[in-house]
Amino acid sequence: MGPRVKVLLSEGATLPEYATPGAAGVDLRTTVDIVLPPGERMLAPTGLKMEIPAGFEGQIRPRSGLALKKGLSMVNTPGTIDSDYRGEIGIILINHGQDVIELGAGERIAQMVICPVVQAQFEVAETLGESARAAGGFGSTGKA
Repeated sequence: MGPRVKVLLSEGATLPEYATPGAAGVDLRTTVDIVLPPGERMLAPTGLKMEIPAGFEGQIRPRSGLALKKGLSMVNTPGTIDSDYRGEIGIILINHGQDVIELGAGERIAQMVICPVVQAQFEVAETLGESARAAGGFGSTGKA
C-alpha cells in the first residue's frame, strides 16, 4: 500500500482511480467540455486539490490512447505536483493532431503517478569525477 493522498473534490470532479489492478497511474478527468483546435493549448481543470505526503510527488502524464488516436498531449510532460501545492490541478493540453479535438466534461485527459522524490544536497567542487561519457552531449551515446 502506498502513501495516503488527501483529495478535495470541486463540483463535477471525480475521485482519481486506477483503471486496472496493474495500472501505475490514476486517471484524471476534466470538469469542462474541451474544444481544442490543431496547434492550440489550454489549461484543463480537474476539480481536484490534493495533499501529497512529503517525500512524494504526483507526476502528470499524457494518456497514450488519446496521444495515438487524436494527437492530444501535454505541453510539459511529465508535469509535477509538489507535495506542498494545494491549488487545483490543471492539465496543460496541446493538440498535435490535424483535427479539432472535442472531449466532454468527465472524460479522462491525463494520468497521475505518485512517485518518491529525493532532494539533493549540492556542493561546489573544483573538479568532477571522470566518466566514460565525459562531456558528450545530445546524440553522443550509441555512436560507433
